[in-house]
Amino acid sequence: MRTDEFIRILAADAAPLRSFRSRFAVMLACGIAIAALAFFLVVGFRHDLFQAIRSMRFVFKTVVMLALGMIAAGAAIRTGEPGTNAGGWMRGLVCIPMLLAGAVALELIVTPRIDWLTHFVGHDALRCMTLIPFLSIGPLACLLLALRHGAPARPDLAGAMAGLAAGGIAATFYATNCADDSPLFVATWFSLATLIVAASGYLMGRRLLAW
Repeated sequence: MRTDEFIRILAADAAPLRSFRSRFAVMLACGIAIAALAFFLVVGFRHDLFQAIRSMRFVFKTVVMLALGMIAAGAAIRTGEPGTNAGGWMRGLVCIPMLLAGAVALELIVTPRIDWLTHFVGHDALRCMTLIPFLSIGPLACLLLALRHGAPARPDLAGAMAGLAAGGIAATFYATNCADDSPLFVATWFSLATLIVAASGYLMGRRLLAW
């Protein structure tokens, strides 16, 4: 085979991959925009936002949820590409529960035992469990649509990663509204709400992404 023919074959193979990545990026941006619109129309920022951003607990909560969304989105795009491995992104996801566990341990050390239950239950558990899945509807739909243009070898895993990414995006927005900043609350209710979205993505991925 001549060199110019070999180059043409490589270029032809790379074109769909670039197209998928571009489509995924566009759909991810659309999903974030939809979540932002829903957030501002239905939820909005907490009234003491400018005071809250001075708190390390608030910053930690928001940054961890943002990191979850970004890492899961990276894993999702890799699961949608044929012949690729999302192992590095998966290992990155493990850091999220580790960070939360460390923050919870520190919280239990510095907080009197009598206040543990109050921090755990918080004030907005029901809103957290409701609004995070609600805000994730748009991002999840966009990411699943993007993955349909890929070739996921594991449709269930791709759907789950899309769900985690959508849940992380939604949780990041909701974190700026939620008045409960305790790591005990975040590790429990934010995690449960996000896992519900991931489970939904898993089930939908098995059905919608199979090929």
